[in-house]
Amino acid sequence: MSQPGIQKVGIVGAGAMGRGIAQLLAQTGCEVLLHDLDRQALHSAIGSLSSIWGRLVEKGRMTAEEKAAAESRVAISETLEGLAGCGLAVEAVVEKLEVKQSLFAALEEILPDDAILASNTSSLSITAIAAACKKPGRVAGLHFFNPVPLMKLVEVVAGERSSDATLERLEALVAASGHKAVRVGDSPGFLVNHAGRAYGTEALRLLQEGVAGPAAVDRVAREAGGFRMGPFELLDLTALDVSIPVMESVYHGFYEEARLRPAELGRRRLTAGLLGRKAGEGFYRYAADGTRLAGPEESRVAEGKAPANIAVAGEGWAADRLRAWASEQGLDLLSPSTAALTLVAPLGEDVSSLCARLGLDPRHTLGVDAVFGLDSHRTLAATPATLPEKAGEALALLRRDGKPATLIQDSPGLLMQRLVAGIVNLSSEIAQLGIAAPRDIDSAVVLGLGYPKGPLAWGDAIGPGRVLEILEGLQRVTGDPRYRPSLWLRRRAQLGLSLLTEAAV
Repeated sequence: MSQPGIQKVGIVGAGAMGRGIAQLLAQTGCEVLLHDLDRQALHSAIGSLSSIWGRLVEKGRMTAEEKAAAESRVAISETLEGLAGCGLAVEAVVEKLEVKQSLFAALEEILPDDAILASNTSSLSITAIAAACKKPGRVAGLHFFNPVPLMKLVEVVAGERSSDATLERLEALVAASGHKAVRVGDSPGFLVNHAGRAYGTEALRLLQEGVAGPAAVDRVAREAGGFRMGPFELLDLTALDVSIPVMESVYHGFYEEARLRPAELGRRRLTAGLLGRKAGEGFYRYAADGTRLAGPEESRVAEGKAPANIAVAGEGWAADRLRAWASEQGLDLLSPSTAALTLVAPLGEDVSSLCARLGLDPRHTLGVDAVFGLDSHRTLAATPATLPEKAGEALALLRRDGKPATLIQDSPGLLMQRLVAGIVNLSSEIAQLGIAAPRDIDSAVVLGLGYPKGPLAWGDAIGPGRVLEILEGLQRVTGDPRYRPSLWLRRRAQLGLSLLTEAAV
C-alpha cells in the first residue's frame, strides 16, 4: 500500500508519462486524480488504462478483482482546483521551465501546506522550478522512465532547497510501488542521462575518426562487451532528434566539460534527417515495418592463412595475457626481430605508438585487445602501414578456434577500452561530484540503461589501476582532456581501493 500521508495523488498531464505514473500508483493503492487542459486526452487516458489492465488480466498478470480495484482508484479532474485534497501532485507536462514554474505556483495555492510538488522532468533544473514557489522545500524531482510500469527505476531529485522529509516521503512511495528509488542531486541530466553520455558520444567519435563502421562497433560492443544493444543500434532506436539534444544539453549544462563533448558527426546526421528507425534510415536502413535491412560487408581485408608462429611484443599485464592466449593456442612465440607477424596488446595506447616506442616494424604488426574479448569476440587493429596480407593472417589466427574477430583501424585503446573506460570514468566523476552514492550509480545505470554491469563494479572487475592506465594512455596519445581520469578513480586506484569506496571521513 502507499505511504501514509500520500494516499491521494494528483497527476497533471495525461500523456504517455502521466498515464504510466497513474497506472503504477493506482496499482500501488493510491487514489489518483488525472488533470489535463485537453479534455479529450483525459478521457482517452482513462480508456487506455482500462485497456492496459484488461490485457494484464488476459495474460494472467492481474486478476479481474485487481483490475476493478485499480480502475476505481483513477478519476479525472477537469480543473486544477479539483486536486485540492491531494497529498502529492506530479507534473508530466511540456518541458518548458516557465510552464512548470507557473503550474507549481498555482498548485502551491491549491494544495494543502504539507503536500509535495514533484516534477517528472528529465532535463530541467528542479531548483529552478522550485524558485517559483513560496515553499521550495516541498518541491522535488520524481523522474520516472518510460514505460513507467516496466522501468523499475525512479530518480528522486533533490533541489537545492528540497527538504529531507519531502525526499524521504517520495522514496517511501516509490518503494511501496515496487520500483527502485535512487536519490540524485540536481544537476544536468540528473544521474542516468548524465552517466549514459559516455557510450554514445565515444561511439560517434570512433565512427568520425574512421576506426570502424556502425555494424562493427555494435558487434564488438555486444559480443565482447556484453551490451544488449550496440551504441548505433541504440541511437537508431531512440532517434537522433532525441539523443543529440540530450547530449548537447548535458554538455552545455556542465559548461563544456570535455568528458561530455558530443561528436560533430551526430549533429550533422541529425540535420540530414538520418534520425534512425522511425525515419527509415539512420546508421542502418529499415523496411517499412521497422525490420533492419542488410548493409554492405565492411571488411576490406580477406582472411589469410593462420601462421604457426608469431611474436608478442611489449611488457605488462595486457601483453602477458596475450602471450598466455597464444601459448594456449599452441603457437610458437618468436622474437619480434625474426617473426613474420607481431602482435601487441595496447592498454590505452594505439598500435602505431607501440611500434614507435618498441622499435617494431609496423608493416608486420597489429594490435589485439587483451582486456576485452579474448574469450569471446576479438578485436584486431592495423596501423596505416600494416600490410593487408599480414592483417589477413592475423584475422585467420584469431578466428581459427571458431571465435569471431573484427579488424579495425588503429585507435588508442582500440574499441572496447575506449567505450568502457569512458563509462567508468564518467560514473566515477558523478560520484566525485556527489550527484549520487556509488552503489546507487551502479544500480541506476543497470536498471535505467541496461548495461551488463554497474560502471563502478565494472571498473573494479577490470582493476581500477588498469582503467587508470587506459585513460592515461588515451589522454597521452590524443592530447584530449576528454580522457583525463576522474580524481575519484585516480585516488582509489593509487590506494588499491574499490571504486565503490566512499570517503571514510
